[in-house]
Amino acid sequence: MTIDDARGAETVPEPRIVSRTQDHLFGFLRELHAQGLSVPANKQRDFLAGIDTIAPSTTGQLYWVGMASLVTSESGRHAYDEVFQRFFGTTSDALVASDEPVDETDQSEDQDEEPTSASGQDDAEDVVVDDAGGSGLMASRTSPETPKRFAATDARSLELMRQIRGELTRAVPRTRSRRRVPGTRRHRVDLRAVYLESRRTHGEIVQLRWRHRPSRQRRILLLVDVSGSMKQYGPDYLRFAHTVVGTCDRAEAFTFGTRLTRVTPTLRIRDVDTALSALARTVLDADGGTLIGESLQEFLLDAHFVTMARGALVVVLSDGLERGDCTAMAASVHRLSQLAHQLAWWSPLACDPDYRPLTRGMAAVLGDLDTLAGVRDLATALVDVRHGFGRGPQTRLREEFHA
Repeated sequence: MTIDDARGAETVPEPRIVSRTQDHLFGFLRELHAQGLSVPANKQRDFLAGIDTIAPSTTGQLYWVGMASLVTSESGRHAYDEVFQRFFGTTSDALVASDEPVDETDQSEDQDEEPTSASGQDDAEDVVVDDAGGSGLMASRTSPETPKRFAATDARSLELMRQIRGELTRAVPRTRSRRRVPGTRRHRVDLRAVYLESRRTHGEIVQLRWRHRPSRQRRILLLVDVSGSMKQYGPDYLRFAHTVVGTCDRAEAFTFGTRLTRVTPTLRIRDVDTALSALARTVLDADGGTLIGESLQEFLLDAHFVTMARGALVVVLSDGLERGDCTAMAASVHRLSQLAHQLAWWSPLACDPDYRPLTRGMAAVLGDLDTLAGVRDLATALVDVRHGFGRGPQTRLREEFHA
């Protein structure tokens, strides 16, 4: 055997080892799903592609491949850590960012040196850096990863939420249920009920029984922007979402900034302030960057989430200020408009009578919207709900823009 042949033989892994490795990885993914962590097919594909590309040689490297591709929330991280430790052991090397040694001598010398020029101080005063690590002059991809604090809900807000709750029953569109129930409406004869009743009268049909399809509320889906540009409107938007989830039987709510987070279970907590406090521990990208297109794409790639939008009233609460290329945002909104019964967009910027959707993102999605309304707080939300989510004066916004 030649040297080249020997080297080639060493690079080919044994089929038995490959099979056991694949079984172990798929078992890891199945256990994550069993522990309540959503790992749809697209996330599994990204995880396996990351392993193939990076070829992790340590447990820590494998840990971060999975963290980057499978985990989108702090609660999911706890489940991921527990399952990862059971399958792959401890992750003591997970924080190692580089294999190159750090020259501690150089660092200590740099720290001891005093600045010799005052120009650095002048430059530091010219740019104000926000908590997310940016200058605030443009949208960012970063997330602060720190819990957000919400002020207590005042009496006026509670009263507005009560009024919104009373209007939702009428405002949310209705549809016919697919299931038929017994009733007096003469839509279809209930043959089974007629047969069972005729047995008591020796086969004689004394009275016909009927079944019909009752009316019920359509599903309502809320997509709430929690990025930095929506900081002053976010609390009232989330209070509105809490009202909707607590009132409507089939309501779903998601937040998005730099990631997508399903917040429906948290918003089902009866007390609004308790729900917002729990929400602050779940939505860690609040007041961070803006990735509208990528967040909506993540929603549409999950088959379970897509069923929530099909035939539903979809309301996007965002200013539409997308970062960078707007292609993903336009494609995702177009897909949502095809799935939804009605697609409404609530923007705080549209409260200004002189507002025109001239930004690239809003101009690209305007043709797919059924309604573009100006909503910035609970009071303006109540007005739009009373008009049936845009089936009133606010509809003129979209009509004027198209004209």
